[in-house]
Amino acid sequence: MRRITRIATVGIASAALALSATACGGKKSSDTSSSPSAGAAAASAAIAYDIGGRGDQSFNDAAFAGLEKAKNDLKIKTAEAEPTDGEGEADKVQRLTELARKGNNPVIGVGFSYAPAIKKVAPKFPKTTFGIIDDTSVTGENIANLVFNEEQGSYLAGVAAAKASKTGTVGFIGGVEVPLIKKFEAGFTQGVKDTNPNAKVLSQYLTQPPNFDGFSKPDLGKAAAQGQLDAGADVIYAAAGLAGSGAIEATAGKGKWAIGVDSDQYNQAGLAKYKEHILTSVTKDVSDSVFNVIKSVQDGKPQTGEIRYGLDKDGVGLADSNPEYKKMADVTAAVEKAKADIIAKKITVKTAP
Repeated sequence: MRRITRIATVGIASAALALSATACGGKKSSDTSSSPSAGAAAASAAIAYDIGGRGDQSFNDAAFAGLEKAKNDLKIKTAEAEPTDGEGEADKVQRLTELARKGNNPVIGVGFSYAPAIKKVAPKFPKTTFGIIDDTSVTGENIANLVFNEEQGSYLAGVAAAKASKTGTVGFIGGVEVPLIKKFEAGFTQGVKDTNPNAKVLSQYLTQPPNFDGFSKPDLGKAAAQGQLDAGADVIYAAAGLAGSGAIEATAGKGKWAIGVDSDQYNQAGLAKYKEHILTSVTKDVSDSVFNVIKSVQDGKPQTGEIRYGLDKDGVGLADSNPEYKKMADVTAAVEKAKADIIAKKITVKTAP
């Protein structure tokens, strides 16, 4: 199981941490952290993590990097709140409420699953900015929607996969079959087919809503990747959060190529033993999006509304940290051409399969 859920407040002031575990194997946080002093309260920003939590080597860790940058560059306090296993909307409402009540501003929900909770909590704290990543369904005068053109980065991954594949068969693994992850699948498949019309794309989702284990269980990703490898895939792209690490492990074990997601997974310490087989990663600049909304609040000009990050702003892209990737001149040339064509609107990338 994942580590015990926590809220941790770090930075200028010392942290206060209170934890408790529920019976029957469940895990629950008491959601307590240090409050600003009664005198001059120090500025503080908070994020509430998505399924998988900090340490997922992907989406949540990218958000944490933005929070850390804000702590160091802006000299502010920061707070973090972890999800609980099998939690519901009420848990998220309580978490966001506690973070806002303690004076954190902004409070950022990492992932679309926070939309219903933010819809309930944000109106109760009109002077607090609430950020939400990967969702535009909830809006308000104090809500910033941080969204990305994932399909564009995934298209580039499809181009790279098609060019790097020797078998002509590649795989896509989605964590949970929801519209957001279908954007990854759509872009990837289109990129593969535009590059090699004869290529075969094996697509699989690990779970269906309301089961979101597909974002948090590495064993599910590993099993899916093994099945695709057995079917002839030699490049596999997994958009599955923490579960994607299992897909990377399986792919590396067979000496094939994996494509990471959200963060540059070649550089993730937790995946170091597999890095030689991580061809590239589809990156989302979640880190900068988190930092930017925090800085906007500190500057007295809080971001609100939809803030979109695409290829044209380097908000999504394809990492080139692996030296072997850089050596593939035909692959990198094809990717760069596709990137230029998307930015120039010569290529329109689909957002649904």
